[in-house]
Amino acid sequence: MPDLSALYRDVILDHGKRPRNFGALAEATHSAEGQNPLCGDTIRVDLALEGDAVRDARFHGFSCAIATASASLMTESVKGKTRDEARALADRMDEICSAQGQAESTAGPAVAPGALAAFESVRHYPLRAKCATLAWRTMRNALDLDR
Repeated sequence: MPDLSALYRDVILDHGKRPRNFGALAEATHSAEGQNPLCGDTIRVDLALEGDAVRDARFHGFSCAIATASASLMTESVKGKTRDEARALADRMDEICSAQGQAESTAGPAVAPGALAAFESVRHYPLRAKCATLAWRTMRNALDLDR
């Protein structure tokens, strides 16, 4: 059986070192900035929506490896999703990174689908959980604001 914690650690390291969709999105229709004042992470999320669907997503800013990896995975995850589906993914990420998510995971099957499961361990470190959810909260805010 593969060591899932090592696999997940590799996912975070890969996205932290080589983030996908990093940089400003010139044709963004929705943008928001988010900060984590506890550690100084600052991320801007740019989204290009066509109708109700996220056509493209990018991020930029200064952040730790956890926040960068999470933002990278977030941009990959929300492309092609509707606003409601993107918000549901953000809600799921909040659950994954929270103590509530831990309680739910002990009662049933694995909490997170796919690569988002890499962040399940941050729930044990509340400050890191804020880093992991920063881009998701910012994306949610961007969906509520027009550029």
